[in-house]
Order: sequence, then C-alpha cells, then structure tokens
Amino acid sequence: MTIANKLARAELVDMVPYQSARRLFASGDSSNKTNSTANKKVWLNANEAPGNGDYQVISENINRYPDFQPDNLLNAYSNYCGLERSQILATRGADEGIELIIRTFCRAYQDSILICPPTYGMYAISAENHGASTVKVQLKNNTLDLESMKQHVGKVKVVFLCSPGNPTGNLLPKEQIIQAIELFKDTAIVVVDEAYIEFSPEQTSISLLSQYENVIVLRTLSKAFALAGLRCGFTLASSDIITLLSKIIAPYPISAPVAEIASIALSADLEKMTQRVQDCNTTKAALTTWLNEQSWCSEVFASDANFVLFRCKDNNEKTRIFDLLVSKNILIRDQSKQLQLDNCLRISIGSEQEITQLKEVLS
Repeated sequence: MTIANKLARAELVDMVPYQSARRLFASGDSSNKTNSTANKKVWLNANEAPGNGDYQVISENINRYPDFQPDNLLNAYSNYCGLERSQILATRGADEGIELIIRTFCRAYQDSILICPPTYGMYAISAENHGASTVKVQLKNNTLDLESMKQHVGKVKVVFLCSPGNPTGNLLPKEQIIQAIELFKDTAIVVVDEAYIEFSPEQTSISLLSQYENVIVLRTLSKAFALAGLRCGFTLASSDIITLLSKIIAPYPISAPVAEIASIALSADLEKMTQRVQDCNTTKAALTTWLNEQSWCSEVFASDANFVLFRCKDNNEKTRIFDLLVSKNILIRDQSKQLQLDNCLRISIGSEQEITQLKEVLS
C-alpha cells in the first residue's frame, strides 16, 4: 500500500470520481483545432453551447489579486436576476456552489443530503467527498415523489432539486417545488439547481427566495451564455446564507479576466444569449421530431434544456448508435447507467450543422 492510500480517508481510495464529458473522452483537441478535418470531433456530450466567444480582456492588473467578489460581476448579475448583491455569491461554476452548500450545512460523517434520481451526479459525489451520506428518492414520471420525501423530513440537511433536470431535461412542476420547500422549511435547505433555466426563464424559482428562508437557487454561465470554459456560476439565497457560504469559499474564487468577460456577457451581450436560446430551441424541436420518426427510438423525453434525452428500443440498438457516432468522431452521452434510464442516450444541441451531421450518420 502506498503512503498516499495509507493516509487518505478510507472511503476516498475506492471512490469513483464524477465522469465528466472531458474525462470520458480526454483529448488534446477539445477546442476542435486539429490538423486533420477527419479527426475533428463534434462535441455533443457535455451540454455546451455551439460556436466560439469573441471577448478581449485587459491584462494591466493581472499581477494583482482579484477582489473577493468583483464589483463589476456582482453588479451585472444583480441587474440580470433582480436580486440584491447581498443575495449573490459568485463561484467557480455552479459545482463550487454545490460543494459550499454541503460543507456549510452538513457535518461530515453525521448528516445527509437528499437527491431525486435520475439527476446530476455531482450532488452525490460532493457529499461523498465531504463524508456526508446520500438519500435517494427516485422521480416518478419525471416528477417529485413527495410522499416518499415526507419520510425523510428531519433526517436530511440539504435537498437538491434539479429543474430543468439533468439528464432528463424537463422542468419540475412549480407547485411541487413549493411543496418540497414547505415540507423541509424547518429542517433542511432546499436547493433548486437552475443551470438550464435560461431555456425556460419564466419558470425560475427566484421569487421563492423572498418567501422562504430555506431556499437556495444555483445558476451558471456555462449553458445559455456559452461560457463553460470560464467556470463562473452563482449561488442565490438570503443574505444570511450567503454570509455563511462566504466564510468557507476560497479567498479569490473569481479571477479578474473571468469577471471581466462574464460582466460583458451579462450586460452588452444579453441579446446574443437570447438569440442563442431561440436557435437552440428551434434545432431541439426539429431533432425531437426526427428522433420520434426513427425505428430504433422508443421514447424521446420532453426537454426544457439544451439537450435531448432519448431511449433506444434495446441495449443492442443503444450500443450500435453510440459506437457508430463515436467512429465518426461525434460524441454524445450514454446515460443508461442512471436509475430509470435503461438504454438512454443524450444529445447536446450543437449547431444546426452539427446536428445535421449527426442525423446523416444515423440515417
């Protein structure tokens, strides 16, 4: 046994880390800049926006530490979401927000979180990293099983709700979200993960922050804003919760170049984001129609996000389709190991050209 394994927390030695799209298909051409067009990959497996950003940054203060929470960034997001600055914490993607919440409200090896699979894998991974246990209450027909959730009132400290969901893509009914918040209002924090909310902005839960003390909303610039490489997210909550989270976050979580680019995207480039969402929804609708026409597809899930989840008729068809696309350097995501998602694959909505390329291969 190595000294590292000998001294590490025992549960971490055998723990399987979150398998991100880049870990599953690690390569040096993630920017799509390769010498050979034939080897150029089409990345439709990480729910990223298509295209390239066009931003310039000022480097005159690169030798200085950035502000803890840069003014330009918080002002821009405050204007965008309609909340006071005291209710906003900028983080390194929404993933850091997830970790901060668990570390703040869960005692290691004593407390638990509740998740509703199929859902985003980082909730359970972050809990395991911290030594918190995970309670699973599966979705029923892509909605919350509130009766089963009642059994865990007083037994968990944080409840994670993903809406629109990942990998399913659908919104949770607003009335169910409110019922869950009411269920746990005296015993647990309820986190509504809105990473994909720009694709259905009228369904946001931000208004619930003023009505309930136990609500946190997570946001990101990785999806509709096409800034996944920037790693910039936001945790929205009461000022009391933000104060607590601020005690354990890193001293300089947001670099100056990130704050500068993000601030531009949140102000001068909002129209570009809106157009990107419209284009995505149009392409998604066409892809959904096409998938429903294919003999090997048995189900297409409703999607309020920038991807489509579909079920193949059997495992052989699922494997055939996935492998065929990989052989043509088109990468999608296999979700069939998730609870309730047997034989399911997920396609991120890339450019119209990329989706056309995918259809041609599968036809």
